[in-house]
Amino acid sequence: MSTKPGGTMWNQFFQRWAGSGLSLQGQIRQMLVSAILDGQLPLEVPIPSSREMSVQLGVARNTVVIAYQHLVDEGYLVSRERKGHFVNPGILKGRVARPEHKAEPAALVPPDWGRRFRFRPSAQRNIQKRPDWQNYPYPFVYGQFDPTLFPTADWRECCMKTLSVLEIGEWAQDMILRDDESLIQQIRTRVLPRRGVWAADDEIVITVGTQQALYLLADLLVRSDTPVGMENPGYPDARNIFGSRSTRIVNLPIDAEGMIVGERLRECDYVYVTPSHQCPTTVTMPIARREALLRAAEEADFVLIEDDYECENRFEGEPVPTLKSLDRSGRVIYVGSLSKSLAPGLRLGYVVGPAELIRELRGIRRLNLRHPTAYMQRAFALFLSLGHYDALMRRLSAAHRERAQVLAAALARHLPELRPVPVAGGSSCWVEGPAWLDAERLSREAEKAGVLIEPGAVFFDAQTPPQNCFRLGFSSIPKERIEAGVQRLAGVVRALAEGAKVAS
Repeated sequence: MSTKPGGTMWNQFFQRWAGSGLSLQGQIRQMLVSAILDGQLPLEVPIPSSREMSVQLGVARNTVVIAYQHLVDEGYLVSRERKGHFVNPGILKGRVARPEHKAEPAALVPPDWGRRFRFRPSAQRNIQKRPDWQNYPYPFVYGQFDPTLFPTADWRECCMKTLSVLEIGEWAQDMILRDDESLIQQIRTRVLPRRGVWAADDEIVITVGTQQALYLLADLLVRSDTPVGMENPGYPDARNIFGSRSTRIVNLPIDAEGMIVGERLRECDYVYVTPSHQCPTTVTMPIARREALLRAAEEADFVLIEDDYECENRFEGEPVPTLKSLDRSGRVIYVGSLSKSLAPGLRLGYVVGPAELIRELRGIRRLNLRHPTAYMQRAFALFLSLGHYDALMRRLSAAHRERAQVLAAALARHLPELRPVPVAGGSSCWVEGPAWLDAERLSREAEKAGVLIEPGAVFFDAQTPPQNCFRLGFSSIPKERIEAGVQRLAGVVRALAEGAKVAS
C-alpha cells in the first residue's frame, strides 16, 4: 500500500515540474497526474485540501482549486462531500503493475542481437553535437537556431489558428497517402518558383526533414550493388543513408567550384550533390559547371539528387539557378527543407520529382510513418501564406551576413594562419588549418575553454580523412560573442602549436 505523502514530499513532487514552462496550475496538474499514474497515492486517503496544498506549495489557493476541478472533470480525481478529493479507482483499471524483479534461471539464453543486425547505425561516423550546447558561451555549432531570431508571435499565431474547430476537422484525420493540400500549394506557388522550379501537385511529397527524404529515396531506388556518387568531403548523413543500402559508394572530389565533373561520374547510377552551398565547404557551383553536370548525367544515364539546403540564404548577387530549374530531361530529384531556417526541430522537408517517382515515394512513406504530422503541415502552410516565412528569411539573411563578416574579420585578426573559405551565404564557415593541426584535439581543448567547433574529418571518406579541417557555424551564436570566441579559440591553437613544436 502506498504511503500518504507529507508536506515535504508534496513539495518535492512539485519541484519536478517547476521548469516545465507551464503555469502553476498546469504544474500542479502534472504533479498529481504523475503521482496518480505512478501509484504513489493511496486510494483510501484523501489528497490534501486546497487550503493545505496551497500552503505546502506556496501558491494561491484558487490556483489549487482550479487544478483539482480540472482533474475531477478529466476523471483523475473524485470529490466526496465533506471528505475531500480522492484518487478515482477507475483511472487505474487495466494498468499492469510493474513486476517484481526476479533472477532468471541461468539456463535461459538471450538472443545474439549482434548477429541479427543487418548493420550497426550506431557505429557509423556521424557529426557529434553536444545536447547542452546552449550552456557554452561560444557555440560555433551548425544547424541550431537562435531563439532571439525565432518569430515566436508569428508562429504562435499560426499554431493557434490551426487549433480552431474548423481546422482540427481537416488535420486530425488520418491522411494515409495524402499531404496537406494547402502546404503543397504554398510550396508549389511560393517556395519553388523562387528557385526557378515549377511543379504540379502530384510532383511534390512532404517528408520529415531532409534525412527522411534521402532515406525514402535510398529505400526505393538503391540496391546493394547500386553505385551512388557522393561528394568527398560531403554530408555524413547522406553518405551513411546511401551507404547503409549500397556497398558501392563512389567518392567524387570537390574543388573551389563544388563537385568536379569528371570520369568517375560515369560509374554512378545516382549522384548526390549540394550545389548551392556545398556541404561542408559552402562553395557554390557556378552555372557553367551545373550545365556540364547535367550534360554528363544525360550522356552517362545517371540521376542527380540535388539537396538545396539553405538555398535562400545568399548574401550577394542573384542566386544561381538550381540544377532542377536547368533540367530538361527529368534527371534531377530535388530535395528541400522548410524547417531548417525556422527551427530544425520542426522537421519538415519535401521532394520534387516526376509524378511516377512521387507516387512510389508516397507509398513507401506510408509503410514508414504514414505521413508527417498533419497539424504541423497545416500550421506551416499558414506561416507561409501570411508572409511570415519570407519576412523571417530576410531577417535571417541580414543577421547571418553580419555574423559572417564579423567572423571573417575575427579569423583574419586572431588566426591568420588558418585558411577559411570565403562565406557567400549559409550559416557556416569551413576552415583549413596548418598541416600539424589535429582538429579533433582542438575541439576537445576548445570545449574546455567554452568554445564549441565541429571537427572536419567526419565529412570525408573514412579511408583518407585529413585531420586539419573544421567547421564554424554561426547561426546560434550572438554577433557580440563571435570575436571573443575566436580570440579564445586562437589561444587554444597557440597552445597546441607550442606543444607541436616541443614534440618535434
